[in-house]
Amino acid sequence: MTAKLTHVIGFDDAPFGHAHRGDVAVVGIVYANHRPEGVLLTKVRRDGANATAKLARAVLGSRHCPHLRLIMLQGIALAGFNVVDINELFARTKLPVLVVSRVKPDPQSVRRALLSRIRGGKRKWRLVERAGASDPVAGLWVQRAGISADAARDVLRRFAIHGKLPEPLRLAHLVAGAVGSGESRHRP
Repeated sequence: MTAKLTHVIGFDDAPFGHAHRGDVAVVGIVYANHRPEGVLLTKVRRDGANATAKLARAVLGSRHCPHLRLIMLQGIALAGFNVVDINELFARTKLPVLVVSRVKPDPQSVRRALLSRIRGGKRKWRLVERAGASDPVAGLWVQRAGISADAARDVLRRFAIHGKLPEPLRLAHLVAGAVGSGESRHRP
């Protein structure tokens, strides 16, 4: 299966201030093997509920869509707690979805935050639960929809050129940082 996973898009959100309300930029970087091929830009509402629809629309509306074989996300939520329904994103786009994190997520902290501070937190927590537990794969933590653990391991290793993080996510992080603040600042 991984022989077909040559065209990948990685999404990450732009930084935003604590007091920011409204939309937050989300950058998608399209890779063909080890070469960046395109950039997509969309926006999602901070702590909102539109991330799944916005990502699906960005992917399906892109000229790159016919070639894409996998969607990567740096975290299951964008713009704070705008939780992506990875199963729905897979169903809409027909592309496997891989959520990647450098550190092991703490689901109980996420649950507490969602249920105590975030509007629609119960629904968002159900989306996190539906995505399944994060599993250690290739030195990272992943959740997945539409892709096996073995295929996920293979694609992560193939796209990890400058460290553990796959290039589509590393570059999406850098570009999103520049979009949000004028310059990328933090290590992806």
